[in-house]
Parts: sequence; C-alpha cells; structure tokens
Amino acid sequence: MEHVKVNYKPLWKLLIDKEVSKAELRKQTQIASSTMSKMANNEHVSLDVLARIAIALECGLDDVVEIER
Repeated sequence: MEHVKVNYKPLWKLLIDKEVSKAELRKQTQIASSTMSKMANNEHVSLDVLARIAIALECGLDDVVEIER
C-alpha cells in the first residue's frame, strides 16, 4: 500500500479567512506546538487533533486537511 500524503493548505487559508492566528488556534484547541510543527510540514496528525480543530473553527474535516492523490 502506498503512503498517503496530506496537506493542511485548507486550514491555513481558513485561519486567514477567519482572522485567527496559529497561536490562537493552538490555545483554543490545546494542541502541542510539536503537533503544529508537524502540520506545518504536512505530516500526519491524529484524527482527534483534526476533530478538535474542526470543532473550534466550526467546519468540516475537509476544510482542515486534504489528501493528495
């Protein structure tokens, strides 16, 4: 099975649109700075993290992460 690539471009765009900083998001969702670094480098993070972000930003998972085909 091939490795699935993800990117978080939708999240970064959404933060800009909602005028929310990465630091504010981190505070709201209690996400570790190391996890934010992983996301900045398009590395996998847990579904729990993605769900907390989606809840905080009142959006869907597809507004946070996209799967590269």
